[in-house]
Amino acid sequence: MKIKRFVAPDMRQAMRGVREEQGPDAVILSTRRIDDGIEIIAAVDYDEALVREAARHGAPLPVEGNAAPIAHVAPVVRTPPPPPPPLPVASVETKPAETVVLHPLMERAAQDTARMRTELGDLRSLLETQLSSLGWNDMERRHPQRARILRDLTRLGIEADVARRLVDELPSQLSAEQARYLPLGVLSRSLAVSGRDLAADSGVTALVGPTGVGKTTTIAKLAARAVLRHGAARVALVSTDDYRIGAAAQLEHYGRLLGVRVYPAHDADSLRRVLETLRDRHTVLVDTAGVAGSDPRLQQQMSLLRDAGSLRACVVLAANAQAQALDETLRAYLPLRPQACILTKLDEAPSLGGALSMLIRHRLPLDYVTDGQRVPEDIAAADARVLVCRAAQALRHSASDDKASDDLKMAERFGLAMATA
Repeated sequence: MKIKRFVAPDMRQAMRGVREEQGPDAVILSTRRIDDGIEIIAAVDYDEALVREAARHGAPLPVEGNAAPIAHVAPVVRTPPPPPPPLPVASVETKPAETVVLHPLMERAAQDTARMRTELGDLRSLLETQLSSLGWNDMERRHPQRARILRDLTRLGIEADVARRLVDELPSQLSAEQARYLPLGVLSRSLAVSGRDLAADSGVTALVGPTGVGKTTTIAKLAARAVLRHGAARVALVSTDDYRIGAAAQLEHYGRLLGVRVYPAHDADSLRRVLETLRDRHTVLVDTAGVAGSDPRLQQQMSLLRDAGSLRACVVLAANAQAQALDETLRAYLPLRPQACILTKLDEAPSLGGALSMLIRHRLPLDYVTDGQRVPEDIAAADARVLVCRAAQALRHSASDDKASDDLKMAERFGLAMATA
């Protein structure tokens, strides 16, 4: 048995010296802190019987490395195997961090924990799927008409939370005929409509919303109707869009066609002065820059409109956008306290369910709808019944022939809430 003393500034370097000189089979006999750092006494070809015999007779063990012979031996600790070499990294002029080496048992425990978490996540997902299926099947068995209504609303594209709210407003007992027509009536009544006249209503209206939804074209349609009713001298257009190249030129083009003057306003002070100048006009329409909900300029634009004085803010949204995108955009503009909404591009929307869900969820009144690029023809005052009938026309073409796939979708949307209710 060969015993040797190792001294190093810290435990990591001392253990590395033991491994490099005596190998992975070295046995740690003792460790202690000294003035120079850490002292480790290690041995190779460890003979436990010899150590016990020496300890029983009080005989010291000889140690290499300028250390006193060991009279007492600590419990034996075998050195852990050397860790794998670290991957090469780019050289930097900083002191490298010390590598933390986990004991094999600790590393295995960490791996077992990660694997257990994955398995628990999979198990939870499986249980939720089974509960969802059980909940939906129970709903179809106990309340077949309500299940049918949820299925029809889903085919319309109505979001799950809105569909549940609408079904809760229905009577508990429904006939097949009522289940067919009554939900459309509830959907229609749930849509708030402002009832504004395209040309008769006066005041200042600012159209806001993301880029590409058709704000400038919608302003041209509204202005054209107002000109036909009150004359060009009673109508004015204001542009605050100095971000998008050609935005002001497009509005000025419409203004020349209609015989209406366009006024630029680039900040709150200039907008306030312009609106003060136009206080005798019947209809003043303000075109704003298209700003996404995540754009930092949105706060600046909302401050500009809030500080400009009394005006009516109207959010313009495209009906062909995804339901989540519509909801996120509207939430971003809610601090402006918009009084109404205009839905554009109805002719490009395969389903109106997402837009209707957004309006019902936020109880936002609807002013107008547009369904084309023609000025001024392709615009109409909002009518909830007409809009719901238009949305229902797609229901006949969207019915799924794959009942298993349809049931799975319904279970995912409604089953878990029913099973845990």
